[in-house]
Amino acid sequence: MVRTQVKIPTAAAVPSPSAYLPPDFDPKRPVALIAGQGLYPVLVANAIRRAGVPLRLIAFEEETPPDLISSVPEADRRTLLVGQLGKMLKVLKEFDAGSAIMAGQITPRRLFKGLHPDMKAAQILFSLKRRNAETIFGAIAKEISGIGVNLLDARAFLDDHLASAGTMTGRSFPIEDDYLKHGIAIARECARLDIGQGCVVRKGTVLAVEAFEGTDEMIRRAGTFKTDGALFVKTVKAQQDYRFDVPCFGQRTLETMREAGLTAAALEAGRVIMLDRPAVIAQAKTWGVSLLGF
Repeated sequence: MVRTQVKIPTAAAVPSPSAYLPPDFDPKRPVALIAGQGLYPVLVANAIRRAGVPLRLIAFEEETPPDLISSVPEADRRTLLVGQLGKMLKVLKEFDAGSAIMAGQITPRRLFKGLHPDMKAAQILFSLKRRNAETIFGAIAKEISGIGVNLLDARAFLDDHLASAGTMTGRSFPIEDDYLKHGIAIARECARLDIGQGCVVRKGTVLAVEAFEGTDEMIRRAGTFKTDGALFVKTVKAQQDYRFDVPCFGQRTLETMREAGLTAAALEAGRVIMLDRPAVIAQAKTWGVSLLGF
């Protein structure tokens, strides 16, 4: 009697909803979105929903967009004051969150003035020898990981909104290679020194570098000089912690460039988040702004 072997088909692996998720990511457990200002957390929330992953929201008074807050059921959201770290950790446990993701800026001055620190936050602040966004958020990330919640790469779920290599606006880039290389080198050195993640250069001359005031104010300063042939460059630190402080480029910055007379921007590919990439590229084309990924 001849026995034939029947091959039982194995279940196909379910593709990950993002290349920036860890291999052990569990899509059945809730992701807690720790949401700051602007469009960024809105894009993340929508992407998490599209991926079919349960969403929970931790919002902050006077920071998180009201429309985002109202889009999440009351049972799945909490609103805190900036600085209530102990309460945030408690909420993460209540949500039974497997992962958390930080998206959206908190007003920079609130990190130093206007905080409402609870006991846990006060302990962290007093323990830090240097107080800047990196050290503060790094300490918060450590506390989150300490309760068994995996703090995700802030690019997670936004794969389609990252800068990509080459000219993104469909025309030749107007900046000469030598001047482009100069701008990239200046931006990377500023990032290495922890000054900022952007700069504006013009034909080998540095017009402005980004510091505590942020990208848009830096571009406005550059706009007080001659800007024909000027280039805005946005990069990341060599040892960038992608769980927080990931650089973004959106329509507001594009509009600031237009007002300042800048018509070219170079963004580090795969590292700079474009806030609603299709809309940004379409607007850049309309306004004659060239966008390049390097």
